[in-house]
Parts: sequence; C-alpha cells; structure tokens
Amino acid sequence: MKLWHSFIKELKLSSRGFYFYIELVMAIILLVVVLLVIPAEFVSKDTEYLYFDLPEEMINEYRKDILEEDLDGKAEFIKIKSGKDLFPVEFYETDKKKYYFVEDETAAIQLAETERPLVSAVMSLDDASSIHYKYYLQGYESERLKNLYLVIHNRDLNLLKEEMDNQVVRSLSTGYSELTDRENVLPVLLTFNGSLMGLFIIAAYIFLDKQEGIIKAYAVTASSVWQYLMSKVGIILVTSTLASFIIVIPVMGLQPNYPLMLLLLITSGFFASSLGLVVASFYKNMMQAFSAVYLLMIVMILPNIAYFISSWEPIWIKVIPTYPLIQGFKETILVNGDTSYTLMVSLGFLVVGLLLFLIANKRYKKTLAV
Repeated sequence: MKLWHSFIKELKLSSRGFYFYIELVMAIILLVVVLLVIPAEFVSKDTEYLYFDLPEEMINEYRKDILEEDLDGKAEFIKIKSGKDLFPVEFYETDKKKYYFVEDETAAIQLAETERPLVSAVMSLDDASSIHYKYYLQGYESERLKNLYLVIHNRDLNLLKEEMDNQVVRSLSTGYSELTDRENVLPVLLTFNGSLMGLFIIAAYIFLDKQEGIIKAYAVTASSVWQYLMSKVGIILVTSTLASFIIVIPVMGLQPNYPLMLLLLITSGFFASSLGLVVASFYKNMMQAFSAVYLLMIVMILPNIAYFISSWEPIWIKVIPTYPLIQGFKETILVNGDTSYTLMVSLGFLVVGLLLFLIANKRYKKTLAV
C-alpha cells in the first residue's frame, strides 16, 4: 500500500511538470509524421545510365523493348547536370526503372561517379561481333553482385528467366502477413519513444528532485528508498505506455497483440528506467550526466540501422539490448507473430532490469541526500 500511495503522490506531482508530457507530445508529433509524411509504400525506382556503342539497328531493338514498358510510350530528350557539365540524354521511365541513354562513354563514367546509379554501363561489339558489357561500379557492391554481372550475359536471358520461373518455392511458415512501409517503422518508434525515452526522463526526474530539495526531505521520512525509486519508474511506465498506444492504435487498429505489446513495454521500460537510475546515481545534475545519457542513447539507437539495412548486421550489434527489442515489438504487430520470442525478450529485460534496480537501490541508499 505504501508503494501505491507513493506512486499516486508522484503521479500527481509529475503531472504538473514538463517532463511528464514530453513523451506524450512526442508521440503525437510522431503519429502525425507517420500518417502524413511516411507513405504506406515507398516507391523507389532504380536508375540506369547506358551508352550504346552499337549499330543503330541494335540500339533500336533496345529502345523497342523499353518502350513497351514506358509509362507514356515515348522517349524524352533532356539534359542532366553533373558538376559543371550538362549531358544530353534520352530518357525513358517504366514502373520500376529510369533509363538514361547517354551520348558517350565519358558521360557514363562521370554520371556513375556523381549520380551513383544502380547501373552505369557501356555496350559495344567485341572482335567476334558479340555484345560486350562494361559496368562502372561504386566500390561497395557485394561479391555476389559482381559475380552476377560476370555471368548474367554468358547465358540466354530467356533461358535464365525460364529456369527462375521453374524454381519451386516452399514457405516454411504460413499465416504471416507483410507490414507496409508505414507499419514497418513502428517497432523503431516503440523502441525509442516507448522505452529509451525513459532512460533520459527518469534521470531528469531524479536531478529535478535533487535541485528542489525533495530528495533531502525524502531521506528523513520512514518510506523505503526502493519505494521512492519504484514510484518514479511507475510514472515512466505509465507515460511510455500511453505514448506507445497513441502511435500504434491509429496506424494498426486492432491487428497487434496488445497484451503482449504491453508486457514488452513494461519490461523494456523498467529496464531503461533502471539503467537511467544507475547512471543518474553517479552525477549531481543533468549537465554532468548529459554526455553519459546521450552516449547510451546513441548506442541503443544503432540497431535501427541494421533493422532498415538488412545487409549491414555485424555480430557486435546483436549484443545491444535494443536489437532484440525492435524485433520483439515487430512480432507484436505482425499477424501470428512469434509470441515465444517476445516472451523471452520480455523475460530478459525483466531480469536485467531487476538487477539494475537492485544496484540503483543500493547506490541511492548511500547517495540519496548527497
């Protein structure tokens, strides 16, 4: 009961302050961005710069094939600026790609360097009157892609397509649905605004209490230190949960597993808040602690890169706590998501959060009135 009364008192006091509303205001801003700025599906078109050192009849065959898929069925003659130079090009656009026919190899090379397209290539005839392909790469391409360029023109493309179409694909799991691009950003927002913000805000609460002398007054009361700390954590969990649901419900409706999401929000928020308590115990004010808190949040955000760029996933990034947290939140919004994975992640955050809270409790017993 003492803990409940302490929590209610902290809730009333916090609701009068600025920090209580940070997450809620941020959630509303993020919701507006998600709904109005982020499209349901990102439409990106690959760009190819091509120079044909071929007879006109062969070039016309390429034109004919592309024109069949061109959006308006005709070429556009425009100029592209690269540095101080202007290059006249023949432009075609399909549903998936943009093609630029350039006038010479020099233009293909310079545009490859400045515009960094998916493909910049030169097609010419070799001594055997066969088409020779020369690609200008950016330097970061994988060995798999380089090998593909080496072999793709050594076999008939129609034969390759036929073989690919004949490949049998069996799904190992059924009943899953894909997320739209808009929905796919929610796990990252839940991780940041739903969990990580607690690390910063609880530290701000502690330093604000120190500044106003509340902690010194609290030190002489009969209440336990852990109750004071847990009441602060409770405030963070309430605001982070409200903020998360403000973002998720308008976007996802009833699709997510909300009980499972709530469990992960509570356990991960408890972990982040406990970590914030430990960090705050080593400093006297927010200015001193800012660098440590900021550095921690930057490290915690790094798995976002691996989430959006699947090809970049070094082993060391998997040990950062937010790596499984992002995937855990994703499982809660997927239809038939992996419940066992989210439960394991929640258990892990609960155990580590308890250990951090015990450390914080021990430290604050010594430093509460300092």
